[in-house]
Formats: sequence, C-alpha cells, structure tokens
Amino acid sequence: MRIDDEALSLRASALAAELKAHGRRLVTAESCTGGWIAKVCTDLAGSSDWFERGLVTYSNDAKTSLLGVRAADLHRFGAVSEEVAAAMAMGAVRNSDADYAVSVSGIAGPGGGSPEKPVGTVCFGWALSDDTAEGETCLFAGDRDAIRRQSVAHALDGLLARLGRR
Repeated sequence: MRIDDEALSLRASALAAELKAHGRRLVTAESCTGGWIAKVCTDLAGSSDWFERGLVTYSNDAKTSLLGVRAADLHRFGAVSEEVAAAMAMGAVRNSDADYAVSVSGIAGPGGGSPEKPVGTVCFGWALSDDTAEGETCLFAGDRDAIRRQSVAHALDGLLARLGRR
C-alpha cells in the first residue's frame, strides 16, 4: 500500500487538532524514519503550538545519551524491539517539556535484516505524561521509502488511537 504525502498530512492535521484542543505537546524520538514524523508535523503552520521537539536518535549511543535508554536493554533486546522503543518514548517525554511521545526504531532496508528481524520490522513506542509507555512491532513490506512511509503513518495513527482512549 502506497501512503502519499497528503495522507501523512491528513494524519498530522488530525493529531494537531487533538493536541491543540487539550493544550498538549508532542515530542518524537526517531531512528529509522530519520525525523520524518517531525517533518510531517512541522510542515503544518502553527505546529509550534503543539509540537515541542523531535530527536533523531539513529545510533545506540544517541538512544542512551539523549533518551536514557539503558545500554543493557539495547544489548539484551536490540535497538529494534518493543522494549527499546517504549524506553525511547519514555525518555523523550522525561527529557522534554512535552506531554506525549512517539518513537520508532526499525529496519527499513534494503540490508540489515535477519531471520529474527527481517527488513520491514519496525518497533514503535508511545508514552503519555503519566509515566506509561507501550510498545508495538509491525512488519511492513516494500522498499525503504515505502517502509518508512508506513512507519510514519502507523506512528501517527497509534498516537491518535491512544489519545482517543484517554
């Protein structure tokens, strides 16, 4: 399934409306998407009202130093894991003035996959200001661009779904 820029913008607009309605702010912590979630959010005029910051934490060192992800968790579970994605999101909330966080870490390809974690494996984390975090793993198909687009869409959709459950 091809997700175009307009589809991503619509998701970001829905997120913006939800966050602005409740006076909340978002932080992103991204690895395989390289800041794409932040880009989609900040493409919207007025995003400074609800978008606090975006962190691109591509390396394990960045995940540890900027987000407080434990090196032991990176070693035990790997950077592409629900545990690390949840820790990334929680670290982003704790190290910012945001209320909510979304994180993503995955294998967008074309290389880097393994039998346990093939190309297209992407892990997400969502953290709310009340110190709860959730992780989820998806397997997306397509080339690098398609996997990254699907990841951005899923990250935004997941945040919208969780905000709706508040």
